Amino acid sequence: MMAVNVPDTFIDNAKVMAKGQVTIPKDVRSVLGLDSGSRVSFIVEKGTVRMVNSAVYAMQMLQNEMAGEAERTGLTSEESVNKLVKEIRSEGE
Repeated sequence: MMAVNVPDTFIDNAKVMAKGQVTIPKDVRSVLGLDSGSRVSFIVEKGTVRMVNSAVYAMQMLQNEMAGEAERTGLTSEESVNKLVKEIRSEGE
């Protein structure tokens, strides 16, 4: 297998084995930050598939869901965050 390099993009390929298993090429694992035991997610859209690092994808989804939430709840400065933390900690006393 030989990777074809294009700016910001490269193409690599792998063979699908009898049980549907594929070895992810080393360069792809490197780009995705995958190590042994890492999990991947497959995102299928309009006949194409993207493979992403599951942990990174989950964090991106969470960040997208939480975007702007701090401002909506009035947490607009480090001071307001510290005040909220102090309030929550004092509730347990």
